[in-house]
Amino acid sequence: MHYLHIKNRSNHPQTFQCHGFNKDKDLTIQANGEARIEAPDGTSGAIIAVHDNQIGEQCEITKCGYMGNDTIDISNIVGAGGNMTCQQVGDPPGKFKGHETFMQACNQAYHKLPQDKKNQLKGHVFLDSKGNVKRIGPPKNFRPLEEFVRTFANGRTYIGVGAWGPHAGNPADNEQSKAGKGSKDILIVYSDGNAAPDPSKPFTGQSVDANAFTVLSVAPQDVLALGTPEEEAAAAANGNGDAANAFGVLAAAPPLGPGIQLTNKSPRKNTYFFYDNYWNGNGEAGANFDRPLKHVEVGPNQTVHVALDVKFKGRVQRGDQLPATWGEFQVRAADDGRAHGDISLQQGCDGAATVAATDGSRVSNGFTQDIVKGAPAAAVEKKPNGERALASTEGNWKGPGNQAATDWEYKQLGSEKAYIKGGSGVPDVASKNNCLHFTFYVP
Repeated sequence: MHYLHIKNRSNHPQTFQCHGFNKDKDLTIQANGEARIEAPDGTSGAIIAVHDNQIGEQCEITKCGYMGNDTIDISNIVGAGGNMTCQQVGDPPGKFKGHETFMQACNQAYHKLPQDKKNQLKGHVFLDSKGNVKRIGPPKNFRPLEEFVRTFANGRTYIGVGAWGPHAGNPADNEQSKAGKGSKDILIVYSDGNAAPDPSKPFTGQSVDANAFTVLSVAPQDVLALGTPEEEAAAAANGNGDAANAFGVLAAAPPLGPGIQLTNKSPRKNTYFFYDNYWNGNGEAGANFDRPLKHVEVGPNQTVHVALDVKFKGRVQRGDQLPATWGEFQVRAADDGRAHGDISLQQGCDGAATVAATDGSRVSNGFTQDIVKGAPAAAVEKKPNGERALASTEGNWKGPGNQAATDWEYKQLGSEKAYIKGGSGVPDVASKNNCLHFTFYVP
C-alpha cells in the first residue's frame, strides 16, 4: 500500500477537499501538522486546498497509471490562495512540481501592474485589507488572468486547462503531466510561505521562461464530422474568432460541439469505430455488433473531436473486432440533456480506457493500467487478427461469459471503474456540454 503524506506547514489549520482519496471526505490538518492517507495503485483524484470556502491550488494524482508510473502535478486552474508542491517520496528535495512561493510571486507581479491592468483583473484577483493579493479566481475561466499568472508561474504549475477537454493545451502546462518513475508514496506540502519539500533546497526542476509565452497560440484540434449537416454546421460555426487580452494575444480554442473528444494514447495510428445501438428503452439497449456508423483514424498520441448527432446512443471501440474495450455513451440524455458515458469490459478488454467530462467539472472514470498483461491464460481470447485480449465477461453469440476474465478484472479494478458484469454500481460520467473525452490506451 502506498500513501499520500500531506504536510500543512502554515500556522493555521488548513482544509483540503479530497477527490478520489480519503473516501472523498474533506480533511483538515492542524497548524504544522501532517496527515497520511491511503493511495492504492490505480486510484486517481486530487487534494484541493480551500480558502474562504473557495477551492484553490490542488495536487492531481494518478497512482501507478500508464506503464506502472505515478503521474502527479500541481494545478492552479481553479484558483489559488496558498502555496503547494508535490513529489514522489525519495526524489531529490529540489525536484518537485509546483511553485513553492506562488502567492508571494503573484502579489509582487500584481503590484508592478499599471492601474488599467489591475482594473481588468478586478473580480478575479482578491485583496486583503492591506491591498495585497490573498486569493485569485480560476485562470481557466478568464484569459487575462491566465496570461497574468503566466508572467510569474509559467512552466511551474498548470495554469490553463492543459491538454484536457476543449483544446490541446499550453505547452508549458503539458510539461507538468510527465510521469514519475514507478509507484511510490507521494509527498504534498502546503504553506503560506515556502512550500518546497526542503525550503533550504532551491527548485532544480525544469521551468519554462515566461517571456517565451507572451504570445500564446492554442491550435484547434481536428474535427471529424459524423453528424447531420445541421450538427456539422453548428460545430464548424463554433470555431470562429480569436480572443485578445491585455497581457498578450491568445487564440481561443473552438468550443466543442456535440460528440466526443477522442485520444489515441499509443505510439501508433489506430482506427476507431462508432456503433449506434439498434434500439434503446426501459433501461436496456440493443447492442450493434456488425454495422458501424462510421470509423476514424487517429494518429499516435493525437486527440480529435468527433461530431455526432445528439441522438447518438452507442459506443466507440478500437478496431472492429472483438474482444474489445467499449466506451459507451449517449450524446444528449432525454432526462437531463447531458452527455453520459462509461467504460465497459463486458465484451472484452483490449486495453485501458478513460472517460471524462469536458464541461470543466473534471469528473472522470475508467482506468489506465494494462490489465491484459499478466492475465491468466484462461482469461485470454485472441482477436481474429491475433491480438491478445481479455475475453467477454457477459458472453454473446459465441457462448457464455468467461469466468476467469471476470475474476481477473474484478481483482485488478474493483467494481467502480468499469462495467465488468451487467447491472449498476459504476459511477456515471456526465457532461452538460454534450461532449465527453474518451482516451484509449494500447498495451
